[in-house]
Amino acid sequence: MSVVYAYLPQLLQGLGITLLIALGSFFCGFVVAVVLAPLAIYAPAPIRKIISLYVGLIRGLPELLVIFLIFYGGTVLLTKIAGRYVEVNAITAGIAALSVVSAAYLTEILRGALLSVSSGQWEAALALGLRRPRAFRLIALPQMMARALPGLGNQWLVILKESALVSIIGLEELLRKSVVAAGATRELLAFYLSAAALYIAVTGVSTLLLQAYASRLAPQTR
Repeated sequence: MSVVYAYLPQLLQGLGITLLIALGSFFCGFVVAVVLAPLAIYAPAPIRKIISLYVGLIRGLPELLVIFLIFYGGTVLLTKIAGRYVEVNAITAGIAALSVVSAAYLTEILRGALLSVSSGQWEAALALGLRRPRAFRLIALPQMMARALPGLGNQWLVILKESALVSIIGLEELLRKSVVAAGATRELLAFYLSAAALYIAVTGVSTLLLQAYASRLAPQTR
Protein backbone atom coordinates (compact mmCIF):
# COMPACT_ATOMS: atom_id res chain seq x y z
CA MET A 1 0.00 0.00 0.00
CA SER A 2 3.02 2.31 0.26
CA VAL A 3 2.78 2.98 -3.46
CA VAL A 4 -0.79 4.21 -2.94
CA TYR A 5 0.37 6.65 -0.26
CA ALA A 6 2.91 8.02 -2.72
CA TYR A 7 0.09 8.79 -5.17
CA LEU A 8 -2.38 9.94 -2.51
CA PRO A 9 -2.02 13.67 -3.35
CA GLN A 10 -2.90 12.92 -6.98
CA LEU A 11 -5.88 10.80 -5.93
CA LEU A 12 -7.15 13.53 -3.62
CA GLN A 13 -6.70 16.06 -6.41
CA GLY A 14 -8.81 13.82 -8.62
CA LEU A 15 -11.39 13.55 -5.86
CA GLY A 16 -11.53 17.34 -5.75
CA ILE A 17 -12.30 17.46 -9.48
CA THR A 18 -14.95 14.77 -9.00
CA LEU A 19 -16.65 16.75 -6.24
CA LEU A 20 -16.40 19.99 -8.23
CA ILE A 21 -18.10 18.41 -11.24
CA ALA A 22 -20.73 16.61 -9.17
CA LEU A 23 -21.61 19.55 -6.91
CA GLY A 24 -21.63 22.04 -9.78
CA SER A 25 -23.81 19.81 -11.94
CA PHE A 26 -26.24 18.99 -9.15
CA PHE A 27 -26.59 22.61 -8.05
CA CYS A 28 -27.14 23.96 -11.57
CA GLY A 29 -29.53 21.14 -12.42
CA PHE A 30 -31.45 21.70 -9.20
CA VAL A 31 -31.86 25.44 -9.84
CA VAL A 32 -33.23 24.71 -13.32
CA ALA A 33 -35.52 21.99 -11.96
CA VAL A 34 -36.99 24.27 -9.27
CA VAL A 35 -38.07 26.59 -12.09
CA LEU A 36 -39.25 23.90 -14.49
CA ALA A 37 -41.17 21.68 -12.05
CA PRO A 38 -43.94 24.22 -11.26
CA LEU A 39 -44.08 25.28 -14.90
CA ALA A 40 -44.53 21.64 -15.92
CA ILE A 41 -47.73 21.62 -13.86
CA TYR A 42 -49.18 25.12 -13.91
CA ALA A 43 -47.84 26.78 -17.07
CA PRO A 44 -49.88 27.07 -20.29
CA ALA A 45 -50.03 23.94 -22.42
CA PRO A 46 -47.33 24.97 -24.96
CA ILE A 47 -44.77 25.53 -22.19
CA ARG A 48 -45.72 22.25 -20.50
CA LYS A 49 -45.20 20.43 -23.79
CA ILE A 50 -41.77 22.01 -24.31
CA ILE A 51 -40.69 20.98 -20.80
CA SER A 52 -42.04 17.47 -21.34
CA LEU A 53 -40.16 17.24 -24.64
CA TYR A 54 -36.92 18.38 -22.99
CA VAL A 55 -37.26 15.89 -20.14
CA GLY A 56 -38.13 13.02 -22.45
CA LEU A 57 -35.36 13.84 -24.92
CA ILE A 58 -32.59 14.17 -22.34
CA ARG A 59 -33.66 11.07 -20.43
CA GLY A 60 -33.48 9.13 -23.68
CA LEU A 61 -29.88 10.14 -24.48
CA PRO A 62 -26.73 8.54 -23.06
CA GLU A 63 -24.94 10.93 -20.72
CA LEU A 64 -21.72 10.41 -22.65
CA LEU A 65 -23.37 11.65 -25.84
CA VAL A 66 -24.55 14.82 -24.08
CA ILE A 67 -20.97 15.44 -22.90
CA PHE A 68 -19.66 14.99 -26.46
CA LEU A 69 -22.32 17.29 -27.91
CA ILE A 70 -21.57 20.12 -25.50
CA PHE A 71 -17.77 19.79 -25.51
CA TYR A 72 -17.09 19.09 -29.18
CA GLY A 73 -20.21 20.80 -30.51
CA GLY A 74 -19.48 23.87 -28.40
CA THR A 75 -15.90 23.93 -29.66
CA VAL A 76 -17.06 23.80 -33.29
CA LEU A 77 -19.63 26.55 -32.68
CA LEU A 78 -17.20 28.87 -30.88
CA THR A 79 -14.54 28.28 -33.53
CA LYS A 80 -16.96 29.31 -36.29
CA ILE A 81 -18.07 32.39 -34.38
CA ALA A 82 -14.54 33.51 -33.48
CA GLY A 83 -12.98 32.63 -36.83
CA ARG A 84 -10.19 30.76 -35.06
CA TYR A 85 -9.89 27.60 -33.00
CA VAL A 86 -11.52 28.01 -29.59
CA GLU A 87 -11.88 24.99 -27.31
CA VAL A 88 -14.58 24.83 -24.67
CA ASN A 89 -13.17 24.57 -21.17
CA ALA A 90 -13.42 20.92 -20.14
CA ILE A 91 -14.64 21.62 -16.61
CA THR A 92 -17.28 24.02 -17.90
CA ALA A 93 -18.40 21.50 -20.52
CA GLY A 94 -18.52 18.67 -17.99
CA ILE A 95 -20.60 20.65 -15.51
CA ALA A 96 -22.88 21.98 -18.27
CA ALA A 97 -23.48 18.52 -19.73
CA LEU A 98 -24.25 16.82 -16.44
CA SER A 99 -26.36 19.83 -15.40
CA VAL A 100 -28.52 19.39 -18.49
CA VAL A 101 -28.93 15.71 -17.67
CA SER A 102 -29.57 16.14 -13.95
CA ALA A 103 -32.06 18.96 -14.54
CA ALA A 104 -34.28 16.61 -16.55
CA TYR A 105 -34.36 13.98 -13.82
CA LEU A 106 -34.64 16.50 -10.99
CA THR A 107 -37.56 18.20 -12.73
CA GLU A 108 -39.51 14.94 -12.67
CA ILE A 109 -38.58 14.33 -9.03
CA LEU A 110 -39.72 17.80 -7.96
CA ARG A 111 -42.83 17.69 -10.15
CA GLY A 112 -43.96 14.48 -8.47
CA ALA A 113 -43.27 15.93 -5.03
CA LEU A 114 -45.18 19.11 -5.86
CA LEU A 115 -48.18 17.13 -7.07
CA SER A 116 -48.27 15.36 -3.71
CA VAL A 117 -48.86 18.65 -1.86
CA SER A 118 -52.54 18.95 -0.95
CA SER A 119 -54.43 21.26 -3.28
CA GLY A 120 -56.46 22.43 -0.29
CA GLN A 121 -53.40 24.18 1.10
CA TRP A 122 -52.98 26.03 -2.19
CA GLU A 123 -56.63 27.10 -2.13
CA ALA A 124 -56.39 28.26 1.48
CA ALA A 125 -53.28 30.32 0.76
CA LEU A 126 -54.89 31.94 -2.28
CA ALA A 127 -58.07 32.59 -0.31
CA LEU A 128 -55.99 34.49 2.25
CA GLY A 129 -54.84 36.81 -0.51
CA LEU A 130 -51.41 35.36 -1.21
CA ARG A 131 -50.31 35.53 -4.81
CA ARG A 132 -49.42 32.21 -6.41
CA PRO A 133 -45.61 32.80 -6.45
CA ARG A 134 -45.59 33.69 -2.75
CA ALA A 135 -47.93 30.82 -1.92
CA PHE A 136 -45.56 28.49 -3.73
CA ARG A 137 -42.55 29.82 -1.82
CA LEU A 138 -44.19 29.75 1.62
CA ILE A 139 -46.52 26.76 1.38
CA ALA A 140 -45.58 24.38 -1.41
CA LEU A 141 -41.80 24.72 -1.66
CA PRO A 142 -40.92 23.52 1.87
CA GLN A 143 -43.23 20.50 1.56
CA MET A 144 -42.04 19.76 -1.95
CA MET A 145 -38.42 19.73 -0.78
CA ALA A 146 -39.20 17.44 2.14
CA ARG A 147 -41.09 14.96 -0.02
CA ALA A 148 -38.50 15.07 -2.81
CA LEU A 149 -35.48 14.53 -0.54
CA PRO A 150 -35.11 10.75 -1.10
CA GLY A 151 -35.21 11.24 -4.87
CA LEU A 152 -32.82 14.19 -4.66
CA GLY A 153 -30.41 12.09 -2.63
CA ASN A 154 -30.52 9.28 -5.16
CA GLN A 155 -29.91 11.70 -8.02
CA TRP A 156 -26.93 13.21 -6.20
CA LEU A 157 -25.35 9.75 -5.91
CA VAL A 158 -26.04 9.12 -9.60
CA ILE A 159 -24.35 12.39 -10.57
CA LEU A 160 -21.41 11.58 -8.30
CA LYS A 161 -20.81 8.36 -10.22
CA GLU A 162 -21.53 9.88 -13.63
CA SER A 163 -18.82 12.48 -13.00
CA ALA A 164 -16.33 9.76 -13.99
CA LEU A 165 -17.55 10.16 -17.58
CA VAL A 166 -15.90 13.56 -17.92
CA SER A 167 -12.50 11.86 -18.14
CA ILE A 168 -13.35 11.26 -21.80
CA ILE A 169 -12.85 14.99 -22.49
CA GLY A 170 -9.53 15.18 -20.68
CA LEU A 171 -10.48 15.86 -17.07
CA GLU A 172 -8.42 13.87 -14.59
CA GLU A 173 -11.03 13.16 -11.95
CA LEU A 174 -10.69 10.43 -9.32
CA LEU A 175 -11.19 7.41 -11.56
CA ARG A 176 -8.90 8.75 -14.27
CA LYS A 177 -6.17 9.52 -11.71
CA SER A 178 -6.52 5.97 -10.40
CA VAL A 179 -6.24 4.48 -13.88
CA VAL A 180 -3.12 6.52 -14.65
CA ALA A 181 -1.49 5.60 -11.34
CA ALA A 182 -2.39 1.94 -11.77
CA GLY A 183 -0.86 1.91 -15.24
CA ALA A 184 2.32 3.61 -14.08
CA THR A 185 2.90 1.27 -11.12
CA ARG A 186 1.12 -1.87 -12.34
CA GLU A 187 -0.64 -1.96 -8.96
CA LEU A 188 -4.08 -2.14 -10.53
CA LEU A 189 -5.98 -3.71 -7.65
CA ALA A 190 -4.52 -1.38 -5.02
CA PHE A 191 -5.46 1.79 -6.89
CA TYR A 192 -8.88 0.60 -7.98
CA LEU A 193 -9.70 -0.41 -4.40
CA SER A 194 -8.42 2.97 -3.20
CA ALA A 195 -10.69 4.76 -5.69
CA ALA A 196 -13.60 2.60 -4.56
CA ALA A 197 -12.88 3.45 -0.92
CA LEU A 198 -12.88 7.18 -1.67
CA TYR A 199 -16.16 6.95 -3.60
CA ILE A 200 -17.74 4.96 -0.76
CA ALA A 201 -16.47 7.48 1.79
CA VAL A 202 -18.08 10.37 -0.10
CA THR A 203 -21.28 8.35 -0.52
CA GLY A 204 -21.34 7.54 3.19
CA VAL A 205 -20.87 11.16 4.24
CA SER A 206 -23.54 12.24 1.74
CA THR A 207 -25.98 9.68 3.14
CA LEU A 208 -25.40 10.84 6.72
CA LEU A 209 -25.93 14.48 5.75
CA LEU A 210 -29.11 13.62 3.85
CA GLN A 211 -30.46 11.65 6.80
CA ALA A 212 -29.73 14.54 9.16
CA TYR A 213 -31.45 16.99 6.82
CA ALA A 214 -34.40 14.63 6.37
CA SER A 215 -34.92 14.45 10.14
CA ARG A 216 -35.13 18.26 10.24
CA LEU A 217 -37.67 18.33 7.42
CA ALA A 218 -39.74 15.40 8.74
CA PRO A 219 -42.40 17.56 10.46
CA GLN A 220 -43.16 19.28 7.14
CA THR A 221 -44.19 16.00 5.50
CA ARG A 222 -46.91 15.28 8.04
